[in-house]
Amino acid sequence: MSEKKADHQKIAVITGANSGIGKVTARELAKKGYRIIMICRNQEKAERAKQEIIFASENRDVDYLLCNLDRMDEIRETAGKISEMLPTLDLLVNNAGIVADSKRETTEDGFEVTFAVNHLAYFLLTKELLPLLHKAESVRVVNVASEAHRAGKFDPDNLQLSKGYGTVKAYGNSKLFNIMFTRELAKRLEGSGVTTYSLHPGAVSTNLASDSSSLFGWLFNMGKMFMLSPDKGAKTTIWLSVAEGIEGKSGGYFKNSKEVKPSRIAQDDQACRQLWTMTEELLGEFVEVKSSPFVGDK
Repeated sequence: MSEKKADHQKIAVITGANSGIGKVTARELAKKGYRIIMICRNQEKAERAKQEIIFASENRDVDYLLCNLDRMDEIRETAGKISEMLPTLDLLVNNAGIVADSKRETTEDGFEVTFAVNHLAYFLLTKELLPLLHKAESVRVVNVASEAHRAGKFDPDNLQLSKGYGTVKAYGNSKLFNIMFTRELAKRLEGSGVTTYSLHPGAVSTNLASDSSSLFGWLFNMGKMFMLSPDKGAKTTIWLSVAEGIEGKSGGYFKNSKEVKPSRIAQDDQACRQLWTMTEELLGEFVEVKSSPFVGDK
């Protein structure tokens, strides 16, 4: 049976929730009585996941919205729909991610695809939903990153790897940017009641590289039998979503439900601010990012 719901039913939005870590996170939060809004790309997979989560949790408050996270206009449109349909929002889990192909590709907006899905989507969805997040009393934004960030670099002159592109480089950079975004977000939200955390889920058997033709993607898919199950891989995400007394660790990076230090550049406040500013400038060409101001925006 699902747990008894509190007077205020908590609401969670989870990206990439039709499979893997996102699906397990949605299922376990549904068991705890959360209303779940999944953001998915494929309707058939989303509907199947919805029914499986309802069956496993005995919680019928599960729904989904379709969105291609490589399209900035769709992200903004989806955030608008969420803001219209929900009274408040207690939890946002930015989970969806990809491993791209061996050849550099760009989205319709002109962004390198890994950078768009793994970084820009986290940033823009969070920013567009912040007014809704501020309506709840205790709110969390959980960003799924990776230990792969330690291979990443922050090069302001080559942010989207227009020079020297590689699949592993693009993925590592994007996961580094997740952690840097989380750190800067925490500073800008200090005192607002909204806290944020990033994490490494482990080497998990997911569909992360299912569409990748790269060598890295091939090796990832071949190694799935030796990886953690999504149930085990989702543990830190779920813990950060519901654990009590971690508000003072906002901006932190976690592994195995414990805070750990990320790479040196991920702890560089000046670099984190610079990435934030550059991201806003890039998005400003396509959407009015300042329509949803953060506390402490400079």
